[in-house]
Amino acid sequence: MILLPSSIIKPENVGLTLSYGLSLNGVLFWAVYMSCFVENRMVSVERIKQFTNIPSEAEWEIKDRVPPSNWPSKAMSSSKICSTSAMDSVVEGEMKWSECKLLLVRYRPNTPLVLKGISLSIHGGLVEPSGGKIIIDGIDITTLGLHDLRSRFGIIPQEPVLFEGTVRSNIDPVGIYSDEEIWKSLERCQLKDVVAAKPDKLNSLVADDGGNWSVGQRQLLCLGRVMLKHSRLLFMDEATASVDSQTDAVIQRIIREDFATCTIISIAHRIPTVMDCNRVLVVDAGLAKEFDKPSRLLERQSLFGALVQEYANRSSGL
Repeated sequence: MILLPSSIIKPENVGLTLSYGLSLNGVLFWAVYMSCFVENRMVSVERIKQFTNIPSEAEWEIKDRVPPSNWPSKAMSSSKICSTSAMDSVVEGEMKWSECKLLLVRYRPNTPLVLKGISLSIHGGLVEPSGGKIIIDGIDITTLGLHDLRSRFGIIPQEPVLFEGTVRSNIDPVGIYSDEEIWKSLERCQLKDVVAAKPDKLNSLVADDGGNWSVGQRQLLCLGRVMLKHSRLLFMDEATASVDSQTDAVIQRIIREDFATCTIISIAHRIPTVMDCNRVLVVDAGLAKEFDKPSRLLERQSLFGALVQEYANRSSGL
């Protein structure tokens, strides 16, 4: 303890000093907490810096390789085994998908395995093809810019994708269509009455991921978005898997009526969805096992025929 005469330091200054000194504990705690907080959040900055150095995907636009304005006009496609570096070559006419099975990993040759038995898939679009061609209406799509390629095709995913905004901004994200065209598209996809009943009509709000719309309405909005584009090539990835049977019937009817002149590539697990297709590709364990007209596959012993028979047996038992 240090004692000083009152003539050197006033008692009130001593009290003030002790009061501020006791509060230093909280200040130091806050300083340490914030330094740790900033250090943890700087990991995000580090990741952003890493992402900026990652090689980008293909060019957005290639000026000397712009397809005609009406491309694809016929949507006729052909392919010469398009592969990534992880895809096997064709064996006896069967295409192996971009999938690695029972992957073995070593740090260096002649060392023990560090990973084994790992299986993984390479999703299309995330990895640029290392060989082969996909030709649509005589144009190799690998020579086109991503904007020209993606803007010409229609896609209806299994999980409907909607963005926070309005009905107008979701069905016409680019803003190139008139109100009349948008209303016509909504009428064709059975949503005109629903949107017209809302106070703001086309400016009605859509929550993030379409949370304020039912799943069926979200899928119909995605369908209307594709119909507005008049795409001649349509990709459907289990488009009716998450909707009720009534909405499923509506979507199937619209597809048959409004996309009758389009090429449709549909991924489906429901047998009725593919019965109207011109060709059916049956995939088993990552291999293309059968590819023919549904009627021909039903005439002979086939995997597709077995699936149809199983579906018929289950339906009759309900």
